[in-house]
Amino acid sequence: MFRALAPVSRCAPLLGRRLLATAPAASTNKISDELLEKLGGLSTQALVDGLWVMGWPCSQITGSRPLHPSHKTVGRAVTLRFVPVRPDIAMDKPPAGESPEYEAFELCGPNDVLVMSSVGPWESVGGDIKFLRLMQRKIGGLVTDGSVRDTDEIINYGFPTFCHSTTAKQGPAAMQPWEAQGVISCGGVVVRPGDAIIGDQDGVVVVPAAKAETVYNIAHGREVIEDIVKEELTANPGPPGKFYPFMSGKIKHESPLAKLLATKGITPENSNQFEGTADW
Repeated sequence: MFRALAPVSRCAPLLGRRLLATAPAASTNKISDELLEKLGGLSTQALVDGLWVMGWPCSQITGSRPLHPSHKTVGRAVTLRFVPVRPDIAMDKPPAGESPEYEAFELCGPNDVLVMSSVGPWESVGGDIKFLRLMQRKIGGLVTDGSVRDTDEIINYGFPTFCHSTTAKQGPAAMQPWEAQGVISCGGVVVRPGDAIIGDQDGVVVVPAAKAETVYNIAHGREVIEDIVKEELTANPGPPGKFYPFMSGKIKHESPLAKLLATKGITPENSNQFEGTADW
């Protein structure tokens, strides 16, 4: 005997016509504006290293590159997921201005980065007319593992854009926006709404909101040490192997690096970079 099933939202994930228990999409930890600014002051390399020593999976969005050499971004993730074109799904998607695409746009502001999960690296997630609205919203940045079109206009809009490439193709021929503010995979990396997104000339890194403070402390400590090492090697040229590479939380107390750091006031008593001091 068949029974009626509860209706689902037309914007719900493609999980069939029944309701499933799911974890909340957005993290319960909101990153403060102050912490966002501090994260944006670090290199993406230091952030990747910070997550790596914590045992987290790769956090760099594969293939997403700055559209212009001047582009750098930092902000909280607003997410948008595309799915391949299929006629019945197209009929179920809310029309026109109610599309999940524009729902996501209206959630964006100066401290937000719109992260758009494409169905392929060469498919267009949008161009000048759609992204005019993002300029009007004064968005902090746009990141996608797909491509964008109308490149000159987007650069002129002034907001940082990171993408796989550029294209002249129309996006709706291959995919359609389906869900705003869900957990997505972008360039092989999981992104939750509210995660910190940091982009520079080396690419884009996702820092989980729940671990953002810890990642900052590790990454900042690493950058301080790397600056000291570079200063020493500049003053006394030689192979860097005496001091580098090093692993945060693993610097041996009597190592040449530890002795160098001690001359700068960095010791196991005030740093989490040494053996036995890791606080993550």
